[in-house]
Amino acid sequence: MSKLVTIYGGSGFVGRYIARRMAKEGWRVRVAVRRPNEAMHVKPYGVPGQVEPVFCNIRDDASVAAVMQGADAVVNCVGVLNQVGKNTFSAVQAEGAERIARLAKAAGIDRMVHLSAIGADAGADSEYARTKAKGEAGVLEHMPGAVILRPSVIFGAEDEFFNRFAAMTRLGPVLPIAKGATKFQPVYVDDVAQAAVKGVLGEAEAGVYELGGAEVKTFAELMNQMLDVILRRRLVVSLPGFAAGLMAFGFDMAQTLSLGLFENTLLTRDQLKNLKVDNVVAEGAKTLADLGIRPVAMGAVLPDYLWKFRPNGQYDELTASASNLRGDI
Repeated sequence: MSKLVTIYGGSGFVGRYIARRMAKEGWRVRVAVRRPNEAMHVKPYGVPGQVEPVFCNIRDDASVAAVMQGADAVVNCVGVLNQVGKNTFSAVQAEGAERIARLAKAAGIDRMVHLSAIGADAGADSEYARTKAKGEAGVLEHMPGAVILRPSVIFGAEDEFFNRFAAMTRLGPVLPIAKGATKFQPVYVDDVAQAAVKGVLGEAEAGVYELGGAEVKTFAELMNQMLDVILRRRLVVSLPGFAAGLMAFGFDMAQTLSLGLFENTLLTRDQLKNLKVDNVVAEGAKTLADLGIRPVAMGAVLPDYLWKFRPNGQYDELTASASNLRGDI
């Protein structure tokens, strides 16, 4: 019988790529999510019955334990960028991660891959970063042989980074950002998935890996690269600290006062704290290179999914091709 992996958050941005690769490896894949009916897109990743979405509430012991029954490995991809309702940073990223590791150990499962983030630090100003660190500690307490992956900002067709800011360019001639000088090392989502699969298959040594791409760029430089791809001219403005703080406070208050009807996906006060620290691979850290993975460059991928934000969508390329042909005649 083929082996089984349970992927918590396996229908999300990163999880779906891991699920697809594990199915190609011949494993049965159990995708544990809060809304299985919204995760049906994972089923075609394998033959009928190979990849199955199942219900799981990561805040509940019984629910987490039930979906790992019979599994040979577990992968945790669950995380939140903004706290909404009961899905707080602490409940999801700290307690949830520890819960999966603790119950996996009790079930006799000896392989775990945990998705964390560069910047995880118990002493950070950002609660996001602190709870990521607590989650790592909880995992290692119960599963010292776990593989922990800390990616920088992740890019790919379903990302919430380039897609979000590219959509904002439709609103006006100015693209406002916060902390434009902060450095990032964007990593391709499928490179992260490859790293996770190596952890599941036992092809990666236990420990923490910091995953960054081939290029280090400032926030502002990334936005200008995106603008080049979508063929739009916009003024990238890095907001002064007080202005960014006022905006973040306003958006947070709007979410609170609306009882969550408005979800702050724009800029939170905690994200602003996180943006004060460069998001790049630390010197001496284990990286993609230690896993035998060569990072995919942004330039090779961004045009494949950001074309829809161009003024004329896919027709901009056709127009450019036609212009080149006229020039050759």
